[in-house]
Amino acid sequence: MSASAAAPAGATSGTPGRRPGVVLAVILVTQLMVILDATVVNIAMPHIQQSLHFSPSSLSWVQNAYALAFGGLLLLGARAGDLLGRRRVFITGVIVFTFASLLGGLAPNAELLLAARVLQGIGGAIAAPAALTLLMLTFREGPERMKALGYYSLISSGGGSVGLVLGGMLTDWASWRWGLFINVPIGIGLVFAARQVLTETEPETGRFDVAGALTSTLGITSLVYGFIRVADVGWSSPEVLVAFAAGVVLLVSFVLIERRVSHPIVPLRLFKSAQRSASYLTMLLVVGTMFGMFFFLTQYLQGVLALSPLTAGLAFLPLTGLLFTASRIVPKLVARVDGAKLMLIGSTLVALGTVWLTRLGSHSTYLHDVVGPLLLFGAGAGMIFIPLVGRAISGVAPEDAGAASGMLNVVQQVGGALGLGILVTIFGTASRNSTSTIPREVLVDGVHAAFVGALVYAAVSLAMIVFTVQPWKWFRGAPEPVETPTVVDSHV
Repeated sequence: MSASAAAPAGATSGTPGRRPGVVLAVILVTQLMVILDATVVNIAMPHIQQSLHFSPSSLSWVQNAYALAFGGLLLLGARAGDLLGRRRVFITGVIVFTFASLLGGLAPNAELLLAARVLQGIGGAIAAPAALTLLMLTFREGPERMKALGYYSLISSGGGSVGLVLGGMLTDWASWRWGLFINVPIGIGLVFAARQVLTETEPETGRFDVAGALTSTLGITSLVYGFIRVADVGWSSPEVLVAFAAGVVLLVSFVLIERRVSHPIVPLRLFKSAQRSASYLTMLLVVGTMFGMFFFLTQYLQGVLALSPLTAGLAFLPLTGLLFTASRIVPKLVARVDGAKLMLIGSTLVALGTVWLTRLGSHSTYLHDVVGPLLLFGAGAGMIFIPLVGRAISGVAPEDAGAASGMLNVVQQVGGALGLGILVTIFGTASRNSTSTIPREVLVDGVHAAFVGALVYAAVSLAMIVFTVQPWKWFRGAPEPVETPTVVDSHV
């Protein structure tokens, strides 16, 4: 998942790249499976809510449980590959992910489904970093590796859209459970193929920063839990207050741990650069906006416009099509146009798209009121992500390159979960205070409030970009060039 321009340390114990085409296929299918599962259940949310009796606020945990476990343990998973051998870790991650998918598909209640989603996130966090590293070791630096990385980037950017459409198809034609069951035969095939074609890497020396990984993951989870519970029990509930207090204590402990351990999972020196810190914060806000849009627009399309799951999945194609197109075009544009200008234009488009979504009502239509915002989101997000990643990893010391790029993936997952958790609180409060007794109208009131909250995210991220790139300087001289990463994992 992390972007890297060179093969990491650790020589292979065999000949890397036996049957390189098959190795690439194994890695790409694994990446698609991990990325796809972040969105495949999104379209099925209304059916999952009805089947397992989720409350409107707790429903977001189906997405957040996966995102928090995946993002929170991603750096630890990468470290496990370094210390234990990447082939071994990769196969272990796929096995965990496959078992969790089976468990989730069979889940008879909400609690078991959420446990399975957490386990899926853990499996993804173990497998994904090892997969990319094995790709880098299999293909030599130069055109051969660049071609392989191009396929990897294509899967990363397009996997989310595939998940939306596939989730709609499976939910409409069979059951939401097949969005999880489909991973089982794929995972079994991947384990068999990996044992045949992947070679092991020699373990490196070092230590696991387990304490750092656990305190950071549990701290963010406590905050997200607190925000989501506010929607049901209010701000003064002891349960909410304890969750917020635990989150703060755990995150402070995480900072103290990272300052003292010899091999920190997140080197704090990464945040000494104001530009890099601003890039991480901007990424968090933009992804929070996108996660909120996906989650609540799905509710609106099925609950208000009465679209089927398949039609709702296809309804997102204008956005995903533009995101996919941008992943092909923007890297070439950055070579000729200042990336800061693209970020500013893209952030403005996302903000305008969010403003448009706040106008959705009971009598809105898809063509008149939804397509426009989706096009703005697709074009805007596509312009933001690639140059933003370039700014985040620009000037990083070689020994911190992996941690810096890995942090971007962590910020994407954690930003989506935390951002959605806050929006769920807004949604739940507005729904509870709605003056209407008609469920459809109550849903409209809640979705409207959530999009207003998302607009705050979009406005703050736009302000952050303006502050960082300082466009008024463009009229006084040439802008500073922005480094463009070799590979960008820009899925949402």
